[in-house]
Amino acid sequence: MESIDACYLRGFSATVIAADETSVTLDKTLFYPLGGGQNWDTGTLSWSGGELNVTEVRGRSEVQHFIGEDHGLEIGETVEGEIDWERRHAHMRMHTAQHLVSGIVYEMYGGARTVGNQIHANRSRIDFNPVKFTDEMIEELFHKANEMVDTNMAVTDCIMTRAEINAIMPPERTNMDLLPISVKQLRVIKIGDNVDLCPCAGTHIRALGEIGDLEFIGRKNKGKGTTRVSYTLGGCED
Repeated sequence: MESIDACYLRGFSATVIAADETSVTLDKTLFYPLGGGQNWDTGTLSWSGGELNVTEVRGRSEVQHFIGEDHGLEIGETVEGEIDWERRHAHMRMHTAQHLVSGIVYEMYGGARTVGNQIHANRSRIDFNPVKFTDEMIEELFHKANEMVDTNMAVTDCIMTRAEINAIMPPERTNMDLLPISVKQLRVIKIGDNVDLCPCAGTHIRALGEIGDLEFIGRKNKGKGTTRVSYTLGGCED
């Protein structure tokens, strides 16, 4: 996404540049593909010959939109895309919540890193290392996170160099070692005045208040000092 504001766009026009039996590739898209721990967008593609559901989106330089067999779309055809807004907005809220919780855990529990995450529309999870949460720590964590949500602090994005990021945040906090060294310019998501600052290409909301209530689901020991914490948000339950 070019900006956080662009995450709120729902419809677009595009041209088919490639097609096979089950999918099409477009010259541009608003559909977020699977990646960065975040699940894909769904929605619809419509054209003069009909309308079909987009059930899966994958790829990077060329993004495939899976719409099933016998779709009938051909190269050069114009389509209208529409994002499933409820699913997209849930992902935006969940992903921003992940940044917030990761930042709080790092500050409160001895620099514990986020070593993995999975963002879904109804529940999400974060893997932390090294840390072993007690019940009291979990209660403290989610209380602090919800306090932060109530501040409605702004969430912004910008482009920064690795050196600029490292001058603000320790590299282990931003997982800089996981990013290809060839990537010099990074899209950064920032909460408030560096409450959290992290390179990320996912979808996010404009302010913390949009997250709603964070609700703890459970925790699981994943071995070697790693603990998985699962959560949902108010309005995102099954």
